[in-house]
Amino acid sequence: MNKISLFLVLTALGAGLTAVAQQRQRSESESFQTEMPSVHDPVMAKEGDIYYLFSTGTGIQQMTSSDRQTWTVTRRPVMSVIPGWTTDSVPRFDSHVWAPDIIRWHGRWWMAYSCSSFGRNSSAIGLLSSRTLGSGLWKDEGCIVSSREHRDNWNAIDPNFVIDDSDRPWLFWGSFWDGIQMARLDSTMHIAAGEQPRTIARRYDPGFTPSEPNPTSRYAGPNAIEAPFVFRHAGYYYLFVSWDYCCRGAKSNYRVAVGRSRRVEGPYLDRDGKDMATGGGTLILEGDKKEWEAAGHCAVYHFDGQDIFICHGYSATQNGAALLIQRSVVWTPDGWPRLLP
Repeated sequence: MNKISLFLVLTALGAGLTAVAQQRQRSESESFQTEMPSVHDPVMAKEGDIYYLFSTGTGIQQMTSSDRQTWTVTRRPVMSVIPGWTTDSVPRFDSHVWAPDIIRWHGRWWMAYSCSSFGRNSSAIGLLSSRTLGSGLWKDEGCIVSSREHRDNWNAIDPNFVIDDSDRPWLFWGSFWDGIQMARLDSTMHIAAGEQPRTIARRYDPGFTPSEPNPTSRYAGPNAIEAPFVFRHAGYYYLFVSWDYCCRGAKSNYRVAVGRSRRVEGPYLDRDGKDMATGGGTLILEGDKKEWEAAGHCAVYHFDGQDIFICHGYSATQNGAALLIQRSVVWTPDGWPRLLP
């Protein structure tokens, strides 16, 4: 190669590298700050002094904050490439990933996420892992559990990791059909050998049929319960669930109920002693029709010496827009959670 040819090649290479660097810089700068982030199905984690918020979106939406008040929303998703196995397992799934959950266990961050199509139960829960949240690097760990239409009477979405008192991981999940499922996981965060999903909570007693049909899906049935989240406090496991219907903007009537158990396997009883598997649950949050039409799909954390409840709410003043809600949790003398305004 003569000097002129070499010069032209190096010039082109340099221009290409400059374009890549500029494109990356533009991508990273395409972020904005907000005090009222738009979210569906939010979960949170803290690493160092930074809070990380993950939620439903193309490739999983992510944002960061140093104070949980002002959030920097990045346009770069958690998954820039969606694993090929997801569309093989869920033919109607595209890149819109639902309802992640995140936990740190045994030196790694683990993130579960939902692959589905609205109102159907051919679904799968996928798994990612990372050493640090700050790196933004996630490893595909495959599928944790999947469901199939006409095979399973449950829906493999809305995952929640739980670590029990013996340091064993569990997964809770579910939406409609026969309600909230649970199963023990192994050390790789996949369903343990011999484990079968079992129902732990339902919206209604199995013998009861509500008079109004499901307004969102003709496949899912009227057992309107989803989005489990388990929080440990003072010797109890508290199971939070969302009742009724999300994703309808100002027409949504989502709300949050809770029960508790001394054992991770349940049974989970409400404040009146009714089993959540037969329709029990103590209501702790619903829309006030002034600020929020409805609210649900919650998570609960212990950050900086206080217990924090988060969820998304459908704004009564912004035409039903889904926005982040954060509330402090206090506990009644008999051990039940109460949300502060």
